[in-house]
Amino acid sequence: RRRKGAVAKREESMTAQIAERLNYKGEVVAMCTNPLDDYFAMGGSRPRFEFNCTALWRGYVGSWEIVDDRLYLMGLNGTLEDGTNASLATVFPDFPDRVFAHWYSGTIRLPQGKQLEYVHMGYGSTYERDVFLDVARGVVVGTRVRRNGVAESSAAPEGYEVAAMTVFPRTGKGDRGAG
Repeated sequence: RRRKGAVAKREESMTAQIAERLNYKGEVVAMCTNPLDDYFAMGGSRPRFEFNCTALWRGYVGSWEIVDDRLYLMGLNGTLEDGTNASLATVFPDFPDRVFAHWYSGTIRLPQGKQLEYVHMGYGSTYERDVFLDVARGVVVGTRVRRNGVAESSAAPEGYEVAAMTVFPRTGKGDRGAG
């Protein structure tokens, strides 16, 4: 059984991680930033997520959107240690449909284009471009694009794959499902 806690440290030093999802300019893109971790670090109650996949040390995948330059958490997908499904209401019971991410100030990274280099660690892989959204208290205050190069091979993987995380609830004691 894996020891719980120290999630951010594991993410930095282990397997490439499943990205959060962001609805940005009408398209769902990979978001290689975890704003909800800041909420938990600031004292928000962190549920006891089950860590059953090395590509998902945080135990959940958040679905986000930007509307009128404001960052919202729209959904949460994961499994809790007791086998129940996690949702947005698990963390924010008074806001089951969406939550304005007022706690988050930082930079959101959106990798784009073909993969230039794969790094088997956190969000370390490099892509042709990175779009950076600078956020202050949940409001996008700036956007920057960094060009990292051009893929040498037309067969290089395109974009950071937005993994479709499926939750497999337990059907009985000892049956831990797939993941």
